[in-house]
Amino acid sequence: MKRAANKNFWVLLLLMLSGIVLGGFIGNLADGISFLSWLNFGQSFGLDDPVVLNLGILVITFGLTIRITMASILGVILALLIWRCL
Repeated sequence: MKRAANKNFWVLLLLMLSGIVLGGFIGNLADGISFLSWLNFGQSFGLDDPVVLNLGILVITFGLTIRITMASILGVILALLIWRCL
């Protein structure tokens, strides 16, 4: 019984990530269309400039920026609806 729960979690995670990516892609495509430009409306947050850790022989650069748009939110909602139907 526990395996089925783990499988459902991974399917949900995969569907949500797919919804975020496809929603962001659709939002970028809809940006040029006047009546669909609201799909690309969103907020970005994260590190504007990457953080650099110089250890002498090793240099590590950390950076992360996340952009949440209306289309990606709709993609997540659609992924949740698909997951519930499975």
